[in-house]
Amino acid sequence: MQLEDMEEVVGMMRVFYDSPAVIHVAPDEILRQDVKDCVGECPYIEGYIFEEDGKILGYSMVAKSYSTEYGGMCVWVEDLYMKEEARGLGIGTAFFRFLDEKYKDQAVRFRLEVEEDNERAVAVYKKAGYQPLPYMQMTKEQESM
Repeated sequence: MQLEDMEEVVGMMRVFYDSPAVIHVAPDEILRQDVKDCVGECPYIEGYIFEEDGKILGYSMVAKSYSTEYGGMCVWVEDLYMKEEARGLGIGTAFFRFLDEKYKDQAVRFRLEVEEDNERAVAVYKKAGYQPLPYMQMTKEQESM
């Protein structure tokens, strides 16, 4: 991901974060900070742009953390969004293969979140080997610093 692509990526992020696929709505300043962190020095987040013939078709953001449950690096697919015209082209499937190869000897677990009603996404994730967790997740957000 390049900083010059920020406005187009933030536009896609806005569509993604305003969709039923995401419960929490993030303000544009947070989305811009996410892109800056992806292209900056933050070691915990990576950004990817999917493009063909110079046209941006989608993006993904991947975060890294440690899983005490599995004793090693956990790779979180935080965002995965394809523009409507790019859906069904196999980009998501290829991206999951890329992540598997990139983190083959490093990650012990891959995770993502998905709304159950998002059947197309669930099908892609299951095809890539992801399975539902049998427990509820909970969250607590910090007040802005």
